[in-house]
Amino acid sequence: MSNQIIHPAGWAPAKGYANGVLASDGTLYVGGQIGWTADQVFEAHDFIGQMEQTLRNILAVVEAAGGQAADITRLTWFVKSKKTYLAHQAEVGQAYRKILGRNFPAMSMLVVADLIEDEALLEIYLLSSLYIYYELSCVL
Repeated sequence: MSNQIIHPAGWAPAKGYANGVLASDGTLYVGGQIGWTADQVFEAHDFIGQMEQTLRNILAVVEAAGGQAADITRLTWFVKSKKTYLAHQAEVGQAYRKILGRNFPAMSMLVVADLIEDEALLEIYLLSSLYIYYELSCVL
């Protein structure tokens, strides 16, 4: 099996990047996701709203590859405002659990000066191991 591009059904085309790549060893690499919808429109303009949409986007890519939230092994967060993140930590935890449940992978958070999309307040990159799914698909 060669690398497979993962693109959730109904999403606007990715331009110059892939939303996800499932490697031949079953590792899923999810490109940095931001808080826009499948149509690449920002409906939320607040941190928690964008965070929830970003997590939904991540989960959509994982599920399109045949995985689930429990398969997520690493998240790297890029936030534009440490102050905003710290001011909303309780809400962050609630929103996270609402979308990804009680799966807590290895995580890093970096504060960055800016992101490519001006409206984006955060971006999250994901690494996941779908080895079991890859192995089963080869057997079938």
